[in-house]
Amino acid sequence: MAKKDRHVSETPATQCLRAAGVSFSEHPYDYVDHGGTAESARQLGVAEHEVVKTLVMQDDKAQPLIVLMHGDAQVSTKALARELGVKAVEPCKPEVAQRHSGYLVGGTSPFGTRKAMPVFVEATVLELPRILINGGRRGYLVGIAPQLLVTLLGARPVHCALAA
Repeated sequence: MAKKDRHVSETPATQCLRAAGVSFSEHPYDYVDHGGTAESARQLGVAEHEVVKTLVMQDDKAQPLIVLMHGDAQVSTKALARELGVKAVEPCKPEVAQRHSGYLVGGTSPFGTRKAMPVFVEATVLELPRILINGGRRGYLVGIAPQLLVTLLGARPVHCALAA
């Protein structure tokens, strides 16, 4: 059910990638409310493990941060807080996440955010040959090399995936 030749207009994320000279593949799909990475992976015919979700969270001082996690995994907020040396980490409310990122929830990309935030990536994401990550709007993923998360965003590897 892949859509061919469906052009997606520029987003702050794709502008950021193009400005950095990064080549990426475009993967539009039909956005489904609350479908998450399982739905995008199913429509695009890829493993959900290779679809990386962008989560806007905050620490105990309400400082925002981004966590990049495998689509088929959950974040252990306790493990993440331990790694960051803070008391607690929790997801931001949708309206707060949108204010920090400039993106609608379900379309959040770590690239081209409204506000610069520290980025943390589950270390095993960096072991994949290629990932699909949100391209800045609902129903639109871009394919990139995972190392770009480190080189472009300064993403710091962490171990915070909950064991399945």
